Amino acid sequence: MPSTPWYRDGRLHFGAGIENTFVPQERPGERAIDEYALTEHYDRWSDDLDLAVSVDAEFLRWGIPWHVVSPEPGRWDWSWTDRVLDGFAERGLRPIVDLLHYGTPTWVEGEFTHPDYPRFVAEYAHRAAERYRDLATDYTPVNEPMLHALFSGEYAYWPPYRAGIEGLVEVSTAIARGFVLTQEAVAGVLGEAATFVHVDASMRYAGDIDAPEHRDTAHRYAHQAFLVEDLVTGRVGQDHPLLPVLRDNGMADETLAWFAENAVQPDVMGVNYYPRHSTELFEAGVHHVGGFADPRPTRDDGVGGLTEMLRTYAARYGAPVMLAETCVTDDVGTRLDWLDASVAAVEGLRSDGVDVVGYTWWPLFDMYEWTYRHSDLPRSAHLLTMGLHDLVETPDGLARRRNPVADRFAAHASRGAR
Repeated sequence: MPSTPWYRDGRLHFGAGIENTFVPQERPGERAIDEYALTEHYDRWSDDLDLAVSVDAEFLRWGIPWHVVSPEPGRWDWSWTDRVLDGFAERGLRPIVDLLHYGTPTWVEGEFTHPDYPRFVAEYAHRAAERYRDLATDYTPVNEPMLHALFSGEYAYWPPYRAGIEGLVEVSTAIARGFVLTQEAVAGVLGEAATFVHVDASMRYAGDIDAPEHRDTAHRYAHQAFLVEDLVTGRVGQDHPLLPVLRDNGMADETLAWFAENAVQPDVMGVNYYPRHSTELFEAGVHHVGGFADPRPTRDDGVGGLTEMLRTYAARYGAPVMLAETCVTDDVGTRLDWLDASVAAVEGLRSDGVDVVGYTWWPLFDMYEWTYRHSDLPRSAHLLTMGLHDLVETPDGLARRRNPVADRFAAHASRGAR
């Protein structure tokens, strides 16, 4: 008889994450982003795993750098990931593996819009699952797929630089098809041993959403926040609010039928919530397209927004939920306040019967803002003070310095383990 999955044991599981955004493509005025290189995780991975253990994290959300393991078509180099995943096992630390965290290898021309992208990503997923079948069973096929689609499809901010609603539909469809084939590939290797943690970003919209100039856009955004997850789980049917938009912008009925026939489901639905960023505001008389290039203002809705999002995802997808990323970028005292408040909110939801199974502080150590890509300033100018450990520039590279948030997190995690 198989053992009870970790997310069914009745406990609240505490973990952390290591930022693993990879956008390796470059062009004039745009640098590659590889967070493992920026934070020196490639060299310091062993110490970084020890940091996770030191705060009593049970799991670590961590990604395979696809562009590193597959530097050229048909060539695979697993040497670095072999060492790291062996390191997880040696420490008894559970990896929840991000297979896609924003970027593709540079040889995938057109990135998500390459006609063979779904096949490419499925082959990569199959090879990863086969190679690490004894080391990793928890997979996130795509981290934050709707942010992928917005940045690459509507905002023209990341490759392949599509723009507008038609671009959004094109990229959303491609990412969703790759998502389905990725999950099928991993399941084909691991069978019932596989756990699929789907993860998406909270996207809440408030303010002057009924202003005539915003009404249609705000309505669309409120529904499209769930679009990729709705596609992959077969929920885009004849009654879906976005169906007219999808059809008007290139999605064929045959494509919708394919998603319905090949639907995959989350074992755990991960929700990323950042109180200062997850609620965007529309302003009457002000046109914002959204995204980094023309951001809408945001509002901090605190634990109210957090509990709303966890309840919404639990009800919509009928799966256990976890807080897959949260933090505030601020001083230690402000981070401590949010840690305590967000843990209390999650525990309150559990008391109310919401099946919340995990809490993730993101990240384990500080990271560098994505604005690094469009800047010529040194990485230090883009440091985000978010972590349980500070990144500190030294003559020998980036040191990790434990801060009081790590101690408080460990106290919560220790209590949750009992």
